[in-house]
Amino acid sequence: MAPSLSSMAKAALKASFELVVNNFLAIVAAASIAATLWTAWPISIDGLAGRLHAVRPVHALTAAILAAALAGHWRARRPRDVYLVEYGCFRPKPCFRAPFATCLEHVRLMPYLVDEEDITWGWRLLQRSGIGEETCVPYAYHYVPPDHSLQASRDEAELVIFSAVDDAFSRTSVTPAEIDVVVVNCSIFTPTPVLADMVVSRYKLRADVRAVNLSGMGCSAGLISVGLARKLLRVAPPGTHALVVSTEILSSQYYVGSEREMLLPNVIFRMGAAAMIMSNSPERALFRLVRTVRTVAAAEDASYRCVFQQEDGEGNTGIRLSKDLVAIAGRTMKRNIVALGPLVLPASEKILVAVSLLKRWVQSGRRVRLYRPDFRTAFEHFCIHAGGRAVIDEVQRGLGLSDDDVEASRMTLHRLGNTSSSTVVYELAYIEAKGMMMKGDRVWMISFGAGFECNSVAWECVVPAAGADGPWVDCIHRYPVQLELPTMQLPKVVESII
Repeated sequence: MAPSLSSMAKAALKASFELVVNNFLAIVAAASIAATLWTAWPISIDGLAGRLHAVRPVHALTAAILAAALAGHWRARRPRDVYLVEYGCFRPKPCFRAPFATCLEHVRLMPYLVDEEDITWGWRLLQRSGIGEETCVPYAYHYVPPDHSLQASRDEAELVIFSAVDDAFSRTSVTPAEIDVVVVNCSIFTPTPVLADMVVSRYKLRADVRAVNLSGMGCSAGLISVGLARKLLRVAPPGTHALVVSTEILSSQYYVGSEREMLLPNVIFRMGAAAMIMSNSPERALFRLVRTVRTVAAAEDASYRCVFQQEDGEGNTGIRLSKDLVAIAGRTMKRNIVALGPLVLPASEKILVAVSLLKRWVQSGRRVRLYRPDFRTAFEHFCIHAGGRAVIDEVQRGLGLSDDDVEASRMTLHRLGNTSSSTVVYELAYIEAKGMMMKGDRVWMISFGAGFECNSVAWECVVPAAGADGPWVDCIHRYPVQLELPTMQLPKVVESII
């Protein structure tokens, strides 16, 4: 249906308002210069030369020295910008695929774990999850029963982490010898030595490398690691490089009990890993890191326990996902947005929010709806953590985004499943593989994790990718796909999550 004249007029009025407000300083400066020139007109060359000759050389030299000193002091005190030089992702081979039929067959071969009612429930859950038939699980999941051994977890960790890091190094001229900082995050699997040391050992990094291992932070750990690397790079000497690795090892966390709130991770989580090479030098950079905002809601009991590792009544360890997970994620996201908005939104959106707040204060006796800022004025692309269909729906609805804005998230969930902390990097790769990234485009990565936490990272594209040779190289031509939601109903405990 064609837009009405009134809606077109409103859109044109808002566009004019944004143009004037967002360029207010430039308009004022241009008007001031024009007024000055008009007042001083006519200006002769001889007059300008006479005024310059009247300035004493010692005064001119003093002014130049002071200006240079102030500029040097400002540059020395200003924190260094941080850049994303390159990134790589684990691309699973077809032998790791776990089609729905295979999942159903394996579960039926383990009747001592689940009954027919649980199998029917899991089948319906899979069909509603937004996950496709090509998602992959580790070797351990292909055994009947699944292999929970320490060696299986180590094998998976080496496979996905080394593949992602190798992919990142193959795309850039940065060598392992240039890495000064290593940050590895994995929520559940934390062996001894830790995974960060495993990376140092594999790539023979220098003895003075600063290695950090993060665990227990869930799906938001990837952006937490980016924030940590940013803090280290901003105070490090120029030319410092950091390697950030995000993954989740599934072999160690397969739940073999029958409580459905704890069976959910078995259904939605899939294998994956991503590696990012960051630096405080713009040389060879793809993106500039603009902002990082972290919101922690662990002080609230419901938030703290909504993603909780525990034992069930039979002593089986697993992750329990609360039925209130999506609602808690929405509340935590709102706090995160309140902190991020003033840092990234243009002046026009800030004024509209301020007017809305003022209107509510003036009309305190009435119910005044606050203005919802349009984050599409601040970002061209959105990488929303693909934690599940309902999570993406909630963020899309809360931010007022279009289907095109959340395409990367939905397609990543369909093709790869929930790969935990690495999902947002796969989504970035999708955007670049589609050729949608342009120089100057801004990207908002937002993720959720245990605690409960919401983390945001804003990037600005410096140089778009030259080609689509990343994790989507063999399937990008088939995406986006049309997702059809089955009409079958699920219990409320999982409906709010899946």
